[in-house]
Amino acid sequence: MRRRNVLAGGVGLAVTGALGPLAVAREWPAPGQPGWPSDADWDGLKSAVGGRLQPVVIPDLKDPTVRKLIGNPFYIGEQPGLTQSSGWLDAWRSSPSAYVVAAESPADVAAAIRFARAHGLRLVVRGGAHSYLGYSNAPGSLMIWTKPMRQITVHEAFTPAGVGAQPAPAVSVGAGAIWLEAYQAVTTGAGRYVQGGGCTTVGVAGLLQGGGFGSYSKRYGTAASSLIEAEIVTADGKVRVVNAAQDPELFWALKGGGGGTFGVITRLTLATHELPATFGAVRLRIHAGSDEAYRRLLARFIDFYATSLLNPHWGEQARAQGDNTLVVEMVFQGLTSDEARATFKPLIDFANANPGDYHGQESMLALALPARSFWDADFWRKYAPFAVTFDPRPGAPPSHFWWAGNSEEVGVFWHAYKSAWLPSSLLEPQNQSRLVDAWFQASRHWSASFHFNKGLAGAPPEAIASARDTATNPEVVDAFALVIIAGASGPAYQGMPSPDLAGANAERARIDAAMGAMLAAAPNAGAYLNECDYFQSDWRGAFWGPHYPRLLAAKRRYDPDGLFSVHHGVGEA
Repeated sequence: MRRRNVLAGGVGLAVTGALGPLAVAREWPAPGQPGWPSDADWDGLKSAVGGRLQPVVIPDLKDPTVRKLIGNPFYIGEQPGLTQSSGWLDAWRSSPSAYVVAAESPADVAAAIRFARAHGLRLVVRGGAHSYLGYSNAPGSLMIWTKPMRQITVHEAFTPAGVGAQPAPAVSVGAGAIWLEAYQAVTTGAGRYVQGGGCTTVGVAGLLQGGGFGSYSKRYGTAASSLIEAEIVTADGKVRVVNAAQDPELFWALKGGGGGTFGVITRLTLATHELPATFGAVRLRIHAGSDEAYRRLLARFIDFYATSLLNPHWGEQARAQGDNTLVVEMVFQGLTSDEARATFKPLIDFANANPGDYHGQESMLALALPARSFWDADFWRKYAPFAVTFDPRPGAPPSHFWWAGNSEEVGVFWHAYKSAWLPSSLLEPQNQSRLVDAWFQASRHWSASFHFNKGLAGAPPEAIASARDTATNPEVVDAFALVIIAGASGPAYQGMPSPDLAGANAERARIDAAMGAMLAAAPNAGAYLNECDYFQSDWRGAFWGPHYPRLLAAKRRYDPDGLFSVHHGVGEA
C-alpha cells in the first residue's frame, strides 16, 4: 500500500503542476443570451446534417401513459430529453439539451463539432445515456446523439488498417448500438462471444471508453481490452481511424480514458472469442441467526471464494446485508449445472453442519443453459420469462428485453454510489480476517456487494496482459473484486415530485460509513470510472493511477481547447 500512496501522490503533483488542467473557459452561452447562435445559424447546421437537427423536448411526465413508460429503458433510450438515471443528490438532475443532432454518419458528427466550436457551445455526447455521473446531459447544450449509428458487422477475419497483424475474428459496432444488439449479433447469430456489459441496454461505446466490465470479465477481460480499432471524430472535426499503428496514443486513451473526453466515437471494432458450451447462474441466500454466526459465515465464504471461485469460470457478486443474510448471485461459464452445484457443496455443507445458526441454504439454485441462447429473446420467452422483462410497447422488436433485476435501476435518482477495488492480497489466509471484519462492519451500515467480475485477479494471463494495455487503473489486474455500496430512489425527472431529500441524505451518510469501514481493509483503493462516487476524492489517481499524465498528454494533443468536457474527465480542474 505504501507504493500505491507514492503513485497517487506523484499523479497529484503532476496534475497540479506542469501537467495541470487545461485552461478552458467554462462559461457557455445559453439560449437567449449573448453569443447564442441565431435562428439562421441553427438552420445552417440543420442543412449541413441533412435535416437531422431538432429541438429537444421532454415528454409530458404528467401523462399517465408516459409515466408508465419511464420504467422502460428502451423508451428512455429513445428520448433525447431523458436519461437512464434521473439525477444525483447535490450533484445533477436530468436536464435536456437545447438541440440534438441525431447523427447518422461521421460527417454529421463533424458538422456538429465544428458548429459547437465556432459558437463556443457546451457539447454533450450521448449513446445509451447510462452515465451515472451525468455525461449524457447538460442544460442548454448541443447534443450529438449517436443512436442512429447502430450497424453491426461480424467479421470472420479482420485486420486493423496499417497494423499488419494476422486477421482475427471480430465485430464492428456502430456507436449507437447497445450491448443486447451486439450480443445477439455475435453470440446468438454467429456463435461467438464479445466482451461487453451486463445490462442489455447499456451503450457499447460509453461502457468501453470507461473500461467496461461484464459478467464474464474474469475470463475474457474488459471491453476496452478487446478494442482493435475505432473510428472517431476529434475536436478539429477530422474523422480518424485509430488503432495500434494509427494515432496509437489516442487509440490507447479510448481504452478506459473516459467517454465524451477525446472525441466522438462513431464505430468500434472488437475482438470476439470462442463461445463456451454453457453459461449459467447460482442463486443462494443464507441467513445467520446471530452476529457471531454471521461473521463465521462471511469468513467461511471468503475462504471458499479464495480456494474455489477465484478462477475464470465465475463472475458477478455476493452481498453482505444488514439483516445478517449473505446473498450470492453469481454466474459461471464452461460448467454444467452439476459441476456448479458440486463447486458450492463445501459452503452448503458448512451451513448444514450448523443448523441452529443458518437457514436458506437448502434453496440454492444452480442452472446452466446453452451459451448461444443467453441473449436469445425467444429462449427466455419460452423457458424462463420471469427472468427478463420484454419491451411491452405495441410494435416493439420481439428481441428487446432487459434482465428483471435491472428494472429498479431505470430512471433512478442516486443518493450515493461508491466503489473500490479490493486487492487479492486480502484473500491470503493471514489477511482474510481483516477483510471479513471490514465486510461485516460495512454491513452494519448498508449492504456491501463484492462484484468479482470487476476485478481481474484469477483471470487467464492473456486477459491480464490485455487489460494492462489499457488506460484503466492498473489496480484492476490485482483486484479480486470491486466493492460497490450504493443507494437510490425512484425517478425524479423534471416535472415529477422531488425526492425525499432528508431520507436521501440519511442514506448517503450510512453509505459513506459503510465504505469507510471497507476502506479500513483497503486504504487508498482506486475506483471504477463508470461506477463511482460523483464526489470521488483524488479522482485522477482513483480512476487511472499512474496512467493519468499519459492521458492528459493525449487530451492536450487531440482536444487542446477542451471542447469535450465532462465531470471528472481528463484535463478537468
